[in-house]
Amino acid sequence: MHPGNDAAPEKDRQFASTLAHGIQILLAFRAGEALLGNKDFVQRTGLSKSAVARLTHTLTELGYLRHDRALGKYRLGAPVLATGYPLLASMHIRQIARPLMKELADHVGGAVSLGVRDRTQMLYVETARSTDNLLIPPDIGAALPMLTTAIGKAWLCRAEAVQREAVLNRLRLQDPEGFGRAVAQLAAARASLDQRGYCVNHAEWRDDVFGFAVPLCRLVDSQLFVFNCGVRAQPGRFAALEKHVAPRLVTLARNVEMLLGLR
Repeated sequence: MHPGNDAAPEKDRQFASTLAHGIQILLAFRAGEALLGNKDFVQRTGLSKSAVARLTHTLTELGYLRHDRALGKYRLGAPVLATGYPLLASMHIRQIARPLMKELADHVGGAVSLGVRDRTQMLYVETARSTDNLLIPPDIGAALPMLTTAIGKAWLCRAEAVQREAVLNRLRLQDPEGFGRAVAQLAAARASLDQRGYCVNHAEWRDDVFGFAVPLCRLVDSQLFVFNCGVRAQPGRFAALEKHVAPRLVTLARNVEMLLGLR
């Protein structure tokens, strides 16, 4: 696995495989998982037992992992959080968008988030919510699948063709069956974005949430940001909620674009 770039590492002589493998170890943790053992790392990265043992030892010595000797497993260390803070702090868009996001979240009784692509998923870098009435309230750092969420579809529909195709190819290799089911919806998502300015998720990813997403018109700091709004799903209420929420999310995105000087 190549954790960052979309190019294949075997084609890049400058690619540092050991560094990439260490990053794979850190990225093996998933939301809600506090502890992982070497066996888990082997299964999730495909690395050998000996390689994993060397990497976890090194990462522990550097503080990126903490070893629980009683359980024989590892926790993420504070330096992992420290490496992310400069990135978040440098995203000026977060400060500009935050009050507008909170205002909309309060108005619709849901959650409004801002996300960017991370490999083959979307990652929240800012979020605001009115209440905790969503079963799983969004948070900064939360990762969402690309093909079955409004925010993922919005990114795919707005991204440059080369990037989009690279991500789609990786998704196809990761989960051929899931890719086949979900990719057919992209044409409808693209039509929705072209005609109405937003993409939707009619509870395809989670049956408790309706999602709406709007990508910015241009890149900001070389990244494509997407606004997402999630509201609690209510049977028979999708059309009404779409009419109430989606245009307001479009307006939020346009206002942020103007504040950033993109329009």
